[in-house]
Amino acid sequence: MTVAEPQTRTSAMTASVLYDALLHNTAPFILDVRNPHDFARWRIEGRAGLTIQNIPYYDFIEDEEGAIARVPAEREVLVVCAREGSSQYVADLLRARGIEARYLEGGILSWGYLYDTRDIVSASWGRIIQVARPARGDVSFIVISDGVAAVIDPLRHTAPYLEAIAPHGARLTHIFDTHVHADHISGGPALNHETGAPYYVHPYDAIHPIDMLPATIAYTALDDGQTYRVGQFELRIIWYPGHTLGQVNILAIAPDGSRYLFTGDGIFLRSFGRPDLGGKGEAWTPLLYESMARRLPPHLDDATLILPSHFSTLDEVDDVGRVTAPWGVVRQTNASLTHLKSEDEFRSFVLGNLPEFPPQYVEIKRVNIGLRTPSEADAEELELGKNVCALAQ
Repeated sequence: MTVAEPQTRTSAMTASVLYDALLHNTAPFILDVRNPHDFARWRIEGRAGLTIQNIPYYDFIEDEEGAIARVPAEREVLVVCAREGSSQYVADLLRARGIEARYLEGGILSWGYLYDTRDIVSASWGRIIQVARPARGDVSFIVISDGVAAVIDPLRHTAPYLEAIAPHGARLTHIFDTHVHADHISGGPALNHETGAPYYVHPYDAIHPIDMLPATIAYTALDDGQTYRVGQFELRIIWYPGHTLGQVNILAIAPDGSRYLFTGDGIFLRSFGRPDLGGKGEAWTPLLYESMARRLPPHLDDATLILPSHFSTLDEVDDVGRVTAPWGVVRQTNASLTHLKSEDEFRSFVLGNLPEFPPQYVEIKRVNIGLRTPSEADAEELELGKNVCALAQ
């Protein structure tokens, strides 16, 4: 006797559909069937209401009945594994028991490689486009005006930027990194190689802070007070040491007078960049205080839109996927800024709230200034998980 094939197979959910559900807090119950070690290293994260559980795949092999009993039967379930196969198997088991289940197409790697593109500004004189990698909490931007474009803090893969620029018929003329990043591999040098557009970084960041070796990549030096034209936008460089010695903020001024501050890791919506990723937290904390308390405020008004390069949780992202807020709002809602009353208070707060130092961040900085060229597998491993560039809260 043969068993009939089921009339319908378990359906898949794409990473982009999942992200939309996470933004609107409508995501299903997430069942992650990877091993506990991998689940602990990184997982899908959403808004505060997200429910996620780790039941390893091998539990469903060794004790099918017991494992299925641990899954909520009354909820829609999204099963997640590393690459797809195991999650499809488990989703089929759940559906056979009457549980509404789907699996994540491409596994958690498809979530890790998702790039999401959203407009921040769309006006007759130009656009600002956000390009985010939600799984990592990494954010970057494109400025387009009058047929030219600049990319700010590009992430590792170059295609999302070239694809976002192409429909506007624009030519890439500037590639800026607000600093040499520690949490992810920059796409700046690769974009420079592919397009010929100059890659800009502050020279203080072109020396590895721990190895004390100079960059081997081609770059053009940024300096405090420099200005650049990108169509009708004026971009002003504001040196902002503390997270790194060469961190800069970039103030974009539109022809209508509106102002947009690309803060890199200078200020986030709910925190700010930690000063210890160069291995010199105590020495750099006073520099960070000076930048936050004195160097930056003269350039800001309450309407200036803050555009950071990271977020820590999806609760910092609005319901249409934008990571931004006016300075007047950030100043009132970013609780970490209340510790700027004195340098002593700030120093105590910062040094008492430093998260664990990820050892791979030393290596990523080597990659970003050309001291090492990783394989694709090595790059993937180096970038695994969420960024931890912000001070702990």
